[in-house]
This record gives sequence, C-alpha cells and structure tokens, in this order.
Amino acid sequence: MRSSLTLLSITLFSLSGALAQSPAPAQPEKPTFQVSARDVIVDVVVTNDKGEPVKGLKASDFQVKEDGKLQKVDFFEGHTAKSLPPGAIAPLPQMPPNVYTNVPPAPPSDAVNVLLLDMLNTPEQNFAYSREQVMQFLKNVKPGTRMAIVTLGDKVNIVTGFTTDASTLLAALSDTHKGQQGQVSQSLTTRSDEASLNSSVAFQQSSNVGQSTASIVALQSAYATQSDFASRNRTLMTLEALRHLAKFLGNVPGRKNLLWFSSDFPVYLLPNLSERGANDYNLVPNSIVRKTADELTAARVAVYPIQAQGIMNDSWFLADSGGAGNTPTYTGSSGAPNLGSANASIVSGTLMSDAGKRSNVTAEMNQLAADTGGKAFYNNNDLTSATARAIADGSDYYALTYSPENQKLDGKYRSIDIRIPDTKYHLSFRRGYNADPLTLAPATKADADPLNPLMLLGTPNSTEILYGLRVQPAAQQPAPNAAIAGHNPKLKGPVRRLSVDFMIRWTDINLLPGRDDSHTGRIQVELLAYSPDGQALNWNGGTQMMNLPPQTYAAIQKSGIPAHVEIDVPQDQPVVLSSGVYDLSTGKAGTLQIQLQPGTAQAAASSPAGPGPNNP
Repeated sequence: MRSSLTLLSITLFSLSGALAQSPAPAQPEKPTFQVSARDVIVDVVVTNDKGEPVKGLKASDFQVKEDGKLQKVDFFEGHTAKSLPPGAIAPLPQMPPNVYTNVPPAPPSDAVNVLLLDMLNTPEQNFAYSREQVMQFLKNVKPGTRMAIVTLGDKVNIVTGFTTDASTLLAALSDTHKGQQGQVSQSLTTRSDEASLNSSVAFQQSSNVGQSTASIVALQSAYATQSDFASRNRTLMTLEALRHLAKFLGNVPGRKNLLWFSSDFPVYLLPNLSERGANDYNLVPNSIVRKTADELTAARVAVYPIQAQGIMNDSWFLADSGGAGNTPTYTGSSGAPNLGSANASIVSGTLMSDAGKRSNVTAEMNQLAADTGGKAFYNNNDLTSATARAIADGSDYYALTYSPENQKLDGKYRSIDIRIPDTKYHLSFRRGYNADPLTLAPATKADADPLNPLMLLGTPNSTEILYGLRVQPAAQQPAPNAAIAGHNPKLKGPVRRLSVDFMIRWTDINLLPGRDDSHTGRIQVELLAYSPDGQALNWNGGTQMMNLPPQTYAAIQKSGIPAHVEIDVPQDQPVVLSSGVYDLSTGKAGTLQIQLQPGTAQAAASSPAGPGPNNP
C-alpha cells in the first residue's frame, strides 16, 4: 500500500466548502438483531385510523409480550422520515473533473427500500406493467429515499445498488442489458395454461358421453404432476433468492423494506401446521423455509407484497387467456348466446379456478406481510401509489429491543405481541421468530475489518464521515510484470494504476489533544475494486496513525484531512471502485462507490451505489 497523511495540494478540491457546510452526520446505529445473542429487536410501525404515522411515542407506551409473557424493553429508538420543504435542497457545487463526494444531496431516510421485480413468479405482461408503474413512481419519488432495484429470474440480479438518486435508478431500469426485461418462466403455470386445460377437459367430457373417462383422468393427472413439479421448483428458487437478499441486506443497518412485485408469492416464512404439511407434500424441506425466515429476521427485512397485475380479474375475461375469445359459442333462435353444456363446464371450471387462485394469492400476501411486519397491496391498478404508500409506511418506525425471559435456543417458534393499551392505533411488526441457534461461519481476516461489510458492492453509501475523492490515472503507470499496487496476488496484467486522493472532513474524525498542542487520531482508509458482477478484483489501504503538530492541525481545519492510495485494476474492463474511511476510536464510517470505464479514471454517468457529484 502507498498511503500518506501528509498534506496534499487542495486547490483541486473545491468541495471543501460543501463538506464544511454539510449537517453533522447521525450517530452510529445500534447492533442489529442476532438470534444467538438472545436480544430480540422488533421494528414497529404505528399508524392512526387515517393511515398516518404516529410520532413521539415512548418506550413506556408499548406493551411487549413473547409467548404471552410480558417482556421488559431494554432499548427503544424512534425513526422518522426526513421531510424538507420544497426548494430546501441546495445543489452541491460543481465538482472538478474526476472528483466525487459522499455528501448526500438530501438527508437520507433511516430505512432503505428494495424494489424486487419478480420474473420467476409473474407472467410477462404483468411484469411489464409493474415495471412501467415503478418507472412512473421513480419520476416523482421523494428526495432522500434510499432504494435499490433487484430482479428475480433464474437467479437474483442486482440491477442497481442503493442510492438516493432516482435518475440513476430510472436509467438502470430502462437499460435492457441489465436483464430486467420480462421473460416467461419455464416453471410458471400461467392462467392461459389453466384455461387451456379446462378447455381440453371440457372437450373430452363432451366427446366421451357414456364412454370411459380414463383419458380425462390421465390428462388431469399429467397436468397436476407437471404443475406440482413446476410449483416446487419456483418455491425453492424463490426461497434461495430471499436468502441471497437477506445476506446482502444483513450488512445494511436499520430496517429494510422489501417491495416485492409479483403475481404469485409461493412461500410461507413462518408456516402453521397445515402449511408445513403442504410443504412436505410439495417436497419443499421445512428446514430451508426456517433458515430463510431466520436470515430475513436477522437482517430486519419487512416484506411488502404488491400484486403485479393490479386488479385481479378472472382469466375468462382476458383476451390472451384462451378463455371466451377462443371457445366456440352457440346461438339460439332469439340470437342470444347459448353456452351449451361444454361451454358452461369450461366457464364454471375457469371461474372456480380463478377464485381459488385469487384467494390463495391474497392469503399468501397477507401472511407474508403479517409475519415480517409489512403490508400487502392488491386489487389496485395504481401500483405507483401502492409503491409510494409502502415506502411511506416503512419510513416511520420504532425499534424495540428486549432480552426474552426464555433464553433456550430449542428451535421452537416464539410468538411476539406488541400493543399500545387504550388506543386504536394500528401496529405492524414481525409476529414471531424461530429460536434457532445461529450458525456462524469460521472467522476470517475480512470479518475483522470493520469497513469490509460497508464496502460490499451495492451497499448504501455511509455518511457518518464525509469526504471527497479524486480519481485519476497515476503519473507513473506500471511496467509489464511490475509488482501490483494492492493486495490481490492473483491479479494479472495488463493493468492500469489509479491514483486516489481523499479529502476527509476533519470535524468527523475524533482528534484528541496531546502534548505541546498536538492532536492524535487513528483512521482506516480503504479501496476495493469490483467487477460489475461483484467479483473482488483488488484491494488496498490500511490504518493511519496521526500525530498532528499545531501547524498541521491548523491547516486541516481549513482544508480537511488528506490521504493518498494507489491501486491497480484490469486495463480493459469496467470497474466499480468502493472507497471507505473509518474512525477507529468512534466507529463512525464513510463510504462511496463509483463506476469507472476501461482505459480511463473517468466515472460513468451512473453508479451502482449512488450518483457522483457530476451527476446530480
């Protein structure tokens, strides 16, 4: 590593004024819920009869029970959505070329939001509709709303990481090369398939009057076998996707709202006895269901299921359903339609199938929301409004922590009940958890690095420490076979060397007074280069001990604390450069991710983790 805390020339860092004028960052968030620690944290959304958030409540207002037994609240914290009057957001000063900052354009909200567009469980036309509605929402989103966009097909695809810049999200969702275009899943049984089966069965019934019904039974059995197999595959793939998201979100502090746009939600996270039996029948191991629920609980994820098709119509009335438009009709002497016995059977079967499916889907949605502390939205064509309401619902919440009286990790389900006595408020919260021991992977060197989880690809920018970053090609590029600048011995040439200069807001760093009017402090400065698909390419940085004499201390109060790191990255491929600063005495952190195109240090117009200052 080549890193220095000697003062750099600051003439290129015109963002010093922006850093100096920025509001003080929030204090570090409390540790998140870990089942093995036996400290249970529950996020509670409280609304009145108009659906408006109830603010200003105290810990003493809440009554918390686990398995019917009253629990003592050990920690309580209210989180309120940041609101600004129109025109209150002053634009950041224009940055010089190749200079970026993690100063947010607006105060970020406490909660973060993941927009999950589900291609696996959604027909193509419904996926396209929900995607268009989300794009309309992004054109008028409230400033400061932190969001990421994820799609689910054969695997989870992070279209863009967390950012408060709606234009970055909109551009990513419009990019057809990011894989967010809808494709019919091979494991999805559509309403057209069901209508086609009903037509086939009805035709066989009308053709085999007085004859054997073996062909009808065989047809229905084959369809049921195929449908069960497809449903099992989708369920397992969906559970795997949720676990992947939980791992990604587990590194993000605070509440996470998962807005899941889908036509079907084939999972139960906390199944009752009959649902566990259904899982066994469908060969879906309950152990996988439990592990998924445990990981979502630990990551503090609240699920907001949103029905992707809007109004849940009967497939009989859809032009593309294979329903009425594709079924022969008969006309009586009066000219009025006469369905006849075959058509009446088709109509009856299709309507009953649709009604049953609607009932199952809404039950799935309501249970997912109740189990995780979210809300379900269905039978509404205005998905733009539903998206806004879901995000608003999860923006104001209270975090309650208690140490349960029952400390046994016996794998049993523990129910949670939270009330505010003598009120008519509506409370949304996680209804329980599985008391499973949390299996930890062996500790690695990366686990000991406090910046590591904050610098993973796509995670939100941390703003407890604000800084500017200048990224440009190093004056001296490495010769072939020269030693690599960085700590990845497997990185092979040709490479390009980047010169990265930090300018850190000095008031965010704890500088302690020492002898002879000097000041001391310790910070960690890191760079981590990723490929766009998330592969770690190279990393560099380390801990800096600062012993600042009076003259130097006076200088940094005018300019900030400088640091310099160089890193080698592949020459001919795009790179996401993740940077971080950590104060070892306070635990405060600042991070920033930018995307660099091959052959240059110039950042791309959009970043997976947020905009650069040249892209407001």
